[in-house]
Amino acid sequence: MPHDPFDRRDFLKSAAATLALLAGKRGLAASDLPTAAPSGPPVKLVVIGLGPWGRDIVTTAARIPTIELVAICDTYEAFLRRAGQAAPRAAAVPDYRTLLDRRDVEAVIIATPSHLHKDIALAALQAGKHVYCEAPLASTLDDARVIAGAAGASKLRFMGGLQGRSNALWAHVAKFVKSGVLGDPAVVRTQWNRKDSWRRTAPTPERERAINWRLDRATSSGLVGEIGLHQIDLVSQYLNAMPTAVYGVGATVAWRDGREVPDTVQCVFEYPKAVRAVFTATLASSFSGAYGAFQGSNSSLLIRETRAWLVKEADSPLLGWEVYARKESVHDETGITLVADATKILQAGEEPGKVRNAEPAKDALTLSLEAFARLVGEGGASPCTAADAFRATAVAIRAHEATLTNARVEIPQERMT
Repeated sequence: MPHDPFDRRDFLKSAAATLALLAGKRGLAASDLPTAAPSGPPVKLVVIGLGPWGRDIVTTAARIPTIELVAICDTYEAFLRRAGQAAPRAAAVPDYRTLLDRRDVEAVIIATPSHLHKDIALAALQAGKHVYCEAPLASTLDDARVIAGAAGASKLRFMGGLQGRSNALWAHVAKFVKSGVLGDPAVVRTQWNRKDSWRRTAPTPERERAINWRLDRATSSGLVGEIGLHQIDLVSQYLNAMPTAVYGVGATVAWRDGREVPDTVQCVFEYPKAVRAVFTATLASSFSGAYGAFQGSNSSLLIRETRAWLVKEADSPLLGWEVYARKESVHDETGITLVADATKILQAGEEPGKVRNAEPAKDALTLSLEAFARLVGEGGASPCTAADAFRATAVAIRAHEATLTNARVEIPQERMT
């Protein structure tokens, strides 16, 4: 970059400080800002449930210096063996109850199928262990309410597994949304598409039934509950409101194999001020993947897992920093690229607007597990409290009910606490 009397880096540093100041005046939470790593010894924890997501958790946790994996746990020996490759020093244990008696276990991460969360979470809290419980909290409202109630009544630390609340990009974009850059929100669209039957094979019929719990109406909250709740939770955070009702439709169109939950769903969530949020998901096609699109009177926002773009309306006011921001083509429009690690890029002597494919240095799962270790070691506010996790779970379960009945379902606010 050529040197000139007007140093753009100095301007961007000043602009970043100004934006941070303005954001603070608009009431952004401290959790929106980066936090330091804990200074104490690593937190000793165990991971219970070693399916594909549980193995991802083990692999990620094993790389985090502030976490010591004492043990991994699953009733299925093959899962224990596979997960053990990522954490060879962790004890492989088939019964989680034996782990809760160990004094060297400070906390547990529950990554079992959703319908098994309740008993494990209650036993862990009773044994004096801090708990990280994957989302959804449970596959039924009653079980989710019991978990949230027990966590709320305990002095132990609890964190729900809504990793989006630790996503660096989503937190960064939230600052712009809360500053009013969208204008008046009008409509939101979210989707999750993947060509995947969700059905897994196993050596025995009993094991096959157990491993395919997502396809059984008695144990699954479907595509909305297992996947959609993460995106809908993001919508609720950005709109700073909870939905009051949901219309849903669901059908099995691609995988007619006897499953009891739809492989394709559409939901329309009713938010205050006449805002509607649409969620669609299918296991029939991977086209367009997953994203969220927020449309407002001043600008629109397209957000994915690690990339986001702001598209301005022609008559919207000019933002002082946008002149120096990187621009990219987004659906035949010019979008302003929103970069999560802008501060780190500036500290490295680069310009966020000039860095191509600038994505967060750490993925959401890593940041979420780091936050849990910090919560256990130092206390403070949980990025996702039991109440947060319950509200997201309750909304998703109500939406799943709507897709099963092709009907409109109320979401009672008084039962969301």
